[in-house]
Amino acid sequence: MDDLSGKKLSDALQELQGTRFSFELLPPPKGRDIRYIYERIDPLMEFEPLYINVTYHQEEVVYRQVGEGLLERRTVWKRPGTVAISAAIQHRYKVMVVPHLICGGFTKEETENALIDLNFLGIRNVLAVRGDPPRGVGAFVPEKGGHAHALDLVRQIVDMNRGVYLDPELQEPSATDFCVGVAGYPEKHAEAPNFESDLHFLKEKVDAGAEFIVTQMFFDNRKFFEFERRCREAGITVPIIPGLKPLSTKRQLTLLPSTFHINLPEELVKEVLKCKDDRQVYEVGIEWGIAQTRELIAHGVPVVHFFTMGKADNVRRIAAETF
Repeated sequence: MDDLSGKKLSDALQELQGTRFSFELLPPPKGRDIRYIYERIDPLMEFEPLYINVTYHQEEVVYRQVGEGLLERRTVWKRPGTVAISAAIQHRYKVMVVPHLICGGFTKEETENALIDLNFLGIRNVLAVRGDPPRGVGAFVPEKGGHAHALDLVRQIVDMNRGVYLDPELQEPSATDFCVGVAGYPEKHAEAPNFESDLHFLKEKVDAGAEFIVTQMFFDNRKFFEFERRCREAGITVPIIPGLKPLSTKRQLTLLPSTFHINLPEELVKEVLKCKDDRQVYEVGIEWGIAQTRELIAHGVPVVHFFTMGKADNVRRIAAETF
C-alpha cells in the first residue's frame, strides 16, 4: 500500500483509477486507549482505504440542581481528542486521515489552534461540519465566539490557507495547506425548509473553497443519483462521495429515520420485518450494503465511504465482496 500520509484528498481524487474504499471512526469513550482504535482499523486495512475519517464530538453535559434555584454544569461524556487520534492513525498506517472540525462547542480561537496543530502534524485534510446539538438539546446553539454555520468554518480554514489568521497583528503567520470537505444530504438536511435551499447553501460552501462532499447515509441509491444530478445542474463540480451504513438491528428501522432524518426503502423494511432476531437483520444489512456498493461502483463514484459506528465486521464483509 502506498504511503498517502500528508497527501491532499483533492489531489488523490484527481489521480484515481476506479472506485476506492474509505471509512469513518468514532473516537472511543473515555478510559479507552489507542488499541481500541487499532482493533477497529486493522480488519479494514486489507481493502486499502483511500482515507480514514475521524469524527469530532462535543462534550456532553447535564445540569444538576444544587439548591436555591442554582444549577451545576457537569460533563458526563468525553472522548479523546480527534487531533491526537488522527495523528496516531496517520503515523501508524501511512494513510490520509480526514478529521472532522465542528462549530458546536468550539470558539474560533480554539478552531484556529486545532488547525495549527493539524498543520504542524502534516494532516492536510479536514471535513468542516456544523455538528449536531448535544444530546437532549433541541436546537443548535453556537458557542460564544464560535461559528453558527459550516460555511463560516470553511471560510476560516480557507483564510488560514491564505495566511490570514484571527489576529491581524500576528507576527510572521504561515499559510496552511488544507483540503476542505463538507457534508451533503441526498434527502436534505433536517433543518432545511426544502431541497432547493439546502442545495443553495451547499453550493455556497463549495464556492467558498470546499473541494469535496461526503454525503449523509442513505439506503436508496436513487436518492444519491438524484442528489448528484441536481448538484451538477446547480454548478457543483467537486467530487461527491456517497456515505453508507449497514443496517444491523431491527430497532434501527425507527432509530435511523428519527436520528438522521432519512427514509428507508419499502423493500428493505419488509425484509427486516421478516427477520426473527437481530442476527438475521445483521445479514440482511450486509446483503443490502453489498448491493448498494456494487451499484455505486458501477455508477463510477470515486469512493464509497462507510460509517462504521465503532464496528468493523459488517463493513469488512461488504468490502470483501466489492473491493
